[in-house]
Amino acid sequence: MSDGGEQQAVGSFRSPVGGNSTAEPPVGIDEFLERVRAGYERIKPQEAYEAFQGGEALLVDIRYAALRERDGLIPGALVVERNELEWRLDPQGSHRAPEATSHDVRVVVICNEGYASSLAVESLRRLGLRRATDLVGGFQAWRAEGLPVTTEVGPPPPPRAVHSP
Repeated sequence: MSDGGEQQAVGSFRSPVGGNSTAEPPVGIDEFLERVRAGYERIKPQEAYEAFQGGEALLVDIRYAALRERDGLIPGALVVERNELEWRLDPQGSHRAPEATSHDVRVVVICNEGYASSLAVESLRRLGLRRATDLVGGFQAWRAEGLPVTTEVGPPPPPRAVHSP
């Protein structure tokens, strides 16, 4: 039997997102997304495309393989599985992608419809990637606007230089 110390340790756990986990009432995902998105400005597909073309943004596709195979890829976007995102984009990390050059890189995270990407941005911002944002409507909005998509699967293009401010 425990002397209560274990319960106290669990009760004092500090959530990385919401403070003391026992002090805040639970919220639904819609409210949580609203809170997360209030902390940054999201970007629309055309604006993201222009920033990418101008070398001012790194597009990061976090959709899982089946969606990429079904719907295609954004040419030049860095593909990173969601479960590897923080490790690949941490400029100080030993597993970082070559494109993750500094905390000042403007990262645009793209999921399928623009929900999971918002949660990913919260995590990246906590790592210090203060310019991280996500694509409103995700890949589906990108494609609906007629922006470039390819179905060719092959070696990725060479990394693009992204200018930090």
